[in-house]
Amino acid sequence: MSRFWNQKTRKISPYVAGEQPREGQKVIKLNTNENPYPPSPSIEKFLKSFDPEILRLYPDTSCTKLRIAFAEFWGVLPEQVFCGNGSDEVLAFAFQAFFESGENAAPLLVPDISYSFYPVYADLYDIPLKRISLADDFSVPVEPFCAQEGGVAIANPNAPTGVSMSLESVERILIANPDRVVLIDEAYVCFGGTSVVGLLEKYPNLLIIGTLSKSHSLAGLRLGYAIASEELIEGICRIRDSFNSYPVDTLAQKVAELAVRDRAWFEQNTGKIIATRERVRAEMLEMGFDVPVSAANFLFVRPGQIGASELYNNLRNQGILVRYFNKPRISEYLRISVGTDEQMDKLMSAVRKIWVEVKKENG
Repeated sequence: MSRFWNQKTRKISPYVAGEQPREGQKVIKLNTNENPYPPSPSIEKFLKSFDPEILRLYPDTSCTKLRIAFAEFWGVLPEQVFCGNGSDEVLAFAFQAFFESGENAAPLLVPDISYSFYPVYADLYDIPLKRISLADDFSVPVEPFCAQEGGVAIANPNAPTGVSMSLESVERILIANPDRVVLIDEAYVCFGGTSVVGLLEKYPNLLIIGTLSKSHSLAGLRLGYAIASEELIEGICRIRDSFNSYPVDTLAQKVAELAVRDRAWFEQNTGKIIATRERVRAEMLEMGFDVPVSAANFLFVRPGQIGASELYNNLRNQGILVRYFNKPRISEYLRISVGTDEQMDKLMSAVRKIWVEVKKENG
């Protein structure tokens, strides 16, 4: 611990990202929910002809062309879109813009099992937090989120479970919190969830967060966005312009725009991921594993007799990376990103061998 750290730096517990393989290390990487397919071919064509002279100028602070592309993709107005350097940054701006800090502030409501950056931001910005327990089937209970506290933040589909809420459930929460922001994080919605974008006209308190990392194969680009009423977008802009007026660089804006406009490529790849996910889930269910229905690009798996920690370490030793959360209620589950069919076949082959060995040991 450095003697130069201030008190906040000393006490915070930072977010821990999934393991990244060392350079040159050959692994099957199924631990960080990256898209296994390349981004739109139009991006490669653009990069080969990109004029670096442009980079001497500052980027468009408003991300005008990209916001127009998002607006057309989602059927909203450009004024209802905000772009940032990854959805994590957009989330950070939103937490600062809409949720009150201090001991006497009403708490922000979040699921007890969800994206682990939410409590990190709450701690960093001194926002009181109240965790709402998921049901036994990992679904989000609606009623507790209808209490008018300091706001709501829910990932839908949820992470790391992959379980999705219905449109009706989200609307009930919006109706019950007319004077509070309800943040719905739709990082995985394109893989089978139901977007709540259609509710924007009725609910000015709705804030939707999205990312191109998973759906458009651009995790390395860092491009996130928000869709909301113009009132909420202005609030996020006020925070951004008090921190960094140029968060999205020129190159990222253009690459992201090309990706968003190539809807056919996006639909083709998400369709393949959904099909692979359902096939692998069925195979795991046949083996007696507990695998909740997923609306995301990953599966949440309880491997039964094997033990999650044992399976995680065994797979890791074979060069297959999955995610293990040693936390209450989910310590017997693994989160497994959906890769290509070839990658998932290698995963399942390894899992079956381990499963057979464990069954022999247990008689």
